[in-house]
Amino acid sequence: MGERDEIIVFKQFETTIEANIVKAKLDAYGIPCFLTEENMTNLYPGASSLMNFNVRLHLFAYDLERAKQVMEENHLELNDETTVKCPRCKSRNIERDFPKKLSLTFGSTLSVLFFGIFFPHKKVFRCLECEYEFND
Repeated sequence: MGERDEIIVFKQFETTIEANIVKAKLDAYGIPCFLTEENMTNLYPGASSLMNFNVRLHLFAYDLERAKQVMEENHLELNDETTVKCPRCKSRNIERDFPKKLSLTFGSTLSVLFFGIFFPHKKVFRCLECEYEFND
């Protein structure tokens, strides 16, 4: 078994959630990896310091430097084609929520009158700069 096939422990985690987040990031960059000791950590939560159960993330030794570079990245690049922008002011400071403006249709008016239930409308995008509401 040469260095090319050697599998090493890249990092250890106290919870499976942290380990799976890092594993998902490495998988997204095409770095093959796998986790061990997940079940023991889930069986004895919080006992990792007492019984030395840590989730271990394994990868090939030749991917070590690339994995370190991926984990040091702390910024996301925005793709202009897929990023939602405000049609009015072109801002990217957008949230998705129920509309603030209440526009009652005939059906929603009847449901409020007869049943006392207000069914919210579909969610819209709202610009946090100019307060403009729009659909995708």
